[in-house]
Amino acid sequence: MTNEYTLSADLVLVRDAARRALGEVRPGQITDFRALYGGSRSNAGRALPEYYLVYFLLVGLLGFHNLGQGDKVAWSIPVEYKGHVFLIEHRKMGLGVFADDVESKEDVIREVVIRIQKAIKKAEPYFEWLANQALARSAVNVTNNSSELFERYKFLADTFKAKAAAAQARAHERIATKPGAVGYVGPMYVSTQLRREARWLALAAIDAFYSWTEHVFIHIAILLGRVTTADEITVLAQAEWSAKYKAVFNLNEKQAKQYFDKLSEVRYELRNFTAHGAFGKRGEAYRFHSGAGAVPVFLPHKAGSRKYRLGAGIAFREEDALILIDLFIDYVWSDEREPARVYLHDTELPIILTYAADGTYAAAMTSAEDMKAFIEHEQSAWDRAADMDF
Repeated sequence: MTNEYTLSADLVLVRDAARRALGEVRPGQITDFRALYGGSRSNAGRALPEYYLVYFLLVGLLGFHNLGQGDKVAWSIPVEYKGHVFLIEHRKMGLGVFADDVESKEDVIREVVIRIQKAIKKAEPYFEWLANQALARSAVNVTNNSSELFERYKFLADTFKAKAAAAQARAHERIATKPGAVGYVGPMYVSTQLRREARWLALAAIDAFYSWTEHVFIHIAILLGRVTTADEITVLAQAEWSAKYKAVFNLNEKQAKQYFDKLSEVRYELRNFTAHGAFGKRGEAYRFHSGAGAVPVFLPHKAGSRKYRLGAGIAFREEDALILIDLFIDYVWSDEREPARVYLHDTELPIILTYAADGTYAAAMTSAEDMKAFIEHEQSAWDRAADMDF
């Protein structure tokens, strides 16, 4: 519970303003537990703000009493208003205001809800302070979207492969075109459009791969104990892709360095193509006139050793890039990183920073089997909490 000795002078003013906004809403004294606990959910209570804001306002800032957990109840706060006592509870089916003979009290409950809404607006600086305190202690969870992001990449890559295979299978199939449909009238190869669509899919798949790595590298770094505080994660999240890669892999290792160089090249070419409207930054979209016809300004000899190129006139080998990516994905989940795959891709459990700091993740990362045992225990705890099975 927060009191005036732990709040700054500014937050004391915030607390007082929130208390004034509540008006006659006071901590409730329950005299008939049976009637109140057997009460029904009000319709007016459905307009309450998010459950955590209500809890932080009433219990954290203003010191209302929390009766604690119960059967399918996370917390319960009695409040009194104009001679009526209500329970504000976070139950399995959501937050609500509960009372006996609730139909006759809907108007009064609506006034309570409006008062709470106004008080929450006044308390916003306190909520920001709470969040900053949690970040300073690294007492936070980091959302794990690794599996969903990877599935997006796999969907696009698999769809590309199917489209490319269809283009190959129909390489000699032609269709007649109608006047005005294209720049000329006559037979057109079906594979032409299929190859174009396949290329679009490949570019989208490659982009999805980098999106996944931007996310998963941070999570792997946490599980490996390379970053353990909210401040470190904030800095890493805002850093370049290369910094995230180096947080996971040691570039002194030959294979890690080879993948880094090749993937950096692919990423550069993809960004150069997409971020600059397919013009590129070095004249890739230009053709100069000559006796040989139109010639690309960016001639192949200027590409040097770079294999993965985007831009008309110099072919970008999407297949080569995707083969490289698939090989790298296997490398990501090898050796000491294998247990991380089990956690990040077989579950949607968040990363809990306190576990990174206290050695919990270090113990689970010893082997895939140890990680599976940890996940089973952790998933059970999350399931019980979600079911409010206290």
